Amino acid sequence: MTEPDPFDTFRPLLFTIAYEILGSAVDAEDVLQDSYLRWRDATEVTHPRAYLVQIVTRQAINHLRAVRRRREDYVGTWLPEPIRTTPDAGHDMLLAESVSMAMLLVLETLGPTERAVFVLSEVFGHSHGEIADMIGKTDTAVRQIAHRARAHVAARRRRFEPDSDTSRAVIRRFLLAANTGDVGALMEVLAPDVVQISDGGGRVSAARRPIVGAEPVARFLIGLAQNSMAGVAVEFGSVNAMPAVLARTGDGELDTVLVVELTEDSITGLYAIRNPDKLQSVDVPRTLDIAADLH
Repeated sequence: MTEPDPFDTFRPLLFTIAYEILGSAVDAEDVLQDSYLRWRDATEVTHPRAYLVQIVTRQAINHLRAVRRRREDYVGTWLPEPIRTTPDAGHDMLLAESVSMAMLLVLETLGPTERAVFVLSEVFGHSHGEIADMIGKTDTAVRQIAHRARAHVAARRRRFEPDSDTSRAVIRRFLLAANTGDVGALMEVLAPDVVQISDGGGRVSAARRPIVGAEPVARFLIGLAQNSMAGVAVEFGSVNAMPAVLARTGDGELDTVLVVELTEDSITGLYAIRNPDKLQSVDVPRTLDIAADLH
């Protein structure tokens, strides 16, 4: 019987690492493809998992450096590419928070090396010594980078709640209020400091700046529901381990993924991804893995 290729065995882990460093499923897949070519040509690999994590990490850091300029020139607000997660992804709170929109946006404010060190240390549980070997730095340097990255993330971290039945009940009230134009009812489910962020990438219409505050967000959403989004079909989904609303046109084409961030029964963040380039693979459920044992 043929032994399974270790690359296939560890693929969910490798994709999760690459995605958390890059914030893009397309870029993560590119990194995995390049890493597979290196793996295929490698000889005498004693610890396949450790070797694969190392090459994926290094490729992801290099790739992030290359795409940073494109993100700086992005039209409007750049949001991470959404990924469809399984309903049970929220059961692992560490995994769920690490791929949430809010966390990925915080990670986007770190440099490539800081981001990789934070992800490998805080999410995947690697020691500073292991990370030093992966990225070609000293233990001391990695320890300092990890300290800075943790402090940076802690100062910007938002409270996280994964997808749940309670959150979906709140979202049903939210959708009903938006569709009926009831500003008061909509504001009841929106936190006073709620933030609405849209990403059209210059390809489709979208608000180019964040909208902040319950009343401005409510009026913006009602305007959408009664105009450009009127008649779309909506469905619930789990995206980045968070509750989401997927809006489709009459022919079934995905138009918008609205990822909803809640604290208890209030909506604190709305992330609307409309850029068609970021919606191509949303309907493909992703299997994520943060298993840390490399040996």
